[in-house]
Amino acid sequence: MNVGKTYDTSPEPLQDLLKRISEGKIQLPDFQRGWIWDDDHIRSLLASLSLSYPIGAVMLLETGNPQVRFKPRTVEGVELREAQDPERLILDGQQRLTSLFQALYVETPVNTWDSRKKRIRRHYYINISKSLAANGDREEAIVALPEDRIIRSFRNEVLNDYSTPEKEYEAGLFPLYRIFSCSEWRREHNRFWNHRPEKVEQFDNFEEEIIKRFEQYQVPVIVLKKQTPKVAVCQVFEKVNTGGVSLTVFELLTATFAADDFNLRDDWQVRERELHKIPVLRGIDSTGFLQAVTLLTSWHKKKDNPEAGISCKRKDVLALTLQNYKAHADSIAAAMKKAAKLLHAQRIYSDHDLPYNTQLIPLSAIIAALAERTDNDAVRSILTRWYWCGVFGELYGSAIETRFAKDLPEVLAAIEGGDDPGTVADANFAQSRLRGLRSRNSAAYKGLSVLLLRDGGRDFRTGEPIDTQIYFDESIDIHHIFPRNWCKDRTNQQLGLDRLGVGRSVIDCIINKTPPTSGL
Repeated sequence: MNVGKTYDTSPEPLQDLLKRISEGKIQLPDFQRGWIWDDDHIRSLLASLSLSYPIGAVMLLETGNPQVRFKPRTVEGVELREAQDPERLILDGQQRLTSLFQALYVETPVNTWDSRKKRIRRHYYINISKSLAANGDREEAIVALPEDRIIRSFRNEVLNDYSTPEKEYEAGLFPLYRIFSCSEWRREHNRFWNHRPEKVEQFDNFEEEIIKRFEQYQVPVIVLKKQTPKVAVCQVFEKVNTGGVSLTVFELLTATFAADDFNLRDDWQVRERELHKIPVLRGIDSTGFLQAVTLLTSWHKKKDNPEAGISCKRKDVLALTLQNYKAHADSIAAAMKKAAKLLHAQRIYSDHDLPYNTQLIPLSAIIAALAERTDNDAVRSILTRWYWCGVFGELYGSAIETRFAKDLPEVLAAIEGGDDPGTVADANFAQSRLRGLRSRNSAAYKGLSVLLLRDGGRDFRTGEPIDTQIYFDESIDIHHIFPRNWCKDRTNQQLGLDRLGVGRSVIDCIINKTPPTSGL
């Protein structure tokens, strides 16, 4: 008895799998990428099948779980008269099953690519004589013909013409799309050769040695049962899909929401264009936006149910419903714009200078929860203090989802007169850290540069105060106060800098940096 088992494993006939694909009973989830296999991969796969070599397991997901609903789409090459609800979805094996379906199950040419990544259309055949040769190379027996089945030279001269069944019979090229229904081709082939005994015997051998291998081929199939949780489906897909593009929570939710006729990708593209008009928000991506929506959603749920938790980890984002998204996405988008204004007041004008892009996630959720109270000066003071403690405590570099979940209720509690948030209490910045701040990627490095601007720092070249206009017009950036070569020359001569207590370790650190204009 397999208590709690979420999958079954068993071999299934290749012919049955392809038949169910043709009927739409097996389809793809919408988050799967398109079919990408080239001609070389297809011919190699067909050669392996003709030898009964293993081609790897296929993983399918049973449909029917209302919590794991994905918009399906048919495998490339399938034409249905009317929409069909699938019984199973392909999680792993898309490239192999699509290649085999197009090459073995439909007469239309296969849309694929050549070795130069050029789109081509090919029909696949197997050379009867070569496939039966004792020491032959089976891959050489697999023949890919152009759409018109005519092979031409680079001068467009016809070299070989296999465009009619008679020419196929004469050349001994068997079309692989006939592999599961070969009786008519065999009858006409034998008739073409006037039933010559050697030709009849050759095809009998071909049927026994090659065709039956395809007809009897068993594919190992792993079937995830319908009760498998969505987060498990996502994790399994990522582990088995190492050769493809990694699946993100955004793509999975896009497929989930599509089942309710909502296009998350289109919705995000509109929001993305609007948000990215503001330079400081250009680092916001679809995953970060969904995390912020999830964080706010979980906070609202906890207000209604104190036993509920606040979280925006992967599993929580995957559990986000379309109703949740619609309820809070607009609030988060508006909150991100308010967050940008708050950051502008701190002289953070661009995502290039943003210490932590990830800190925008809890900040926007906090602002959304506060609504109009965000404009209160006392509230902004608490938010600002929390923000800079996070920056100089360098607290948003790892394990950030857990901190997000603490930030939201703790900052809101502090605004109501409660204790300082953990981010404030945990912040610590030692003076010795200044000598180690050399990388512009460091949050504290960016933070100090920003504070120079906020607290009255002037353009080192012109002496003018740096406001938003000057920042962008003059391309303000951080540069050395004492040029690197000047410092090195004097350090090497054991002059000046060493006597002032400034050595090599300080040349490139934040102590020797200031924001001049690009004209310096």
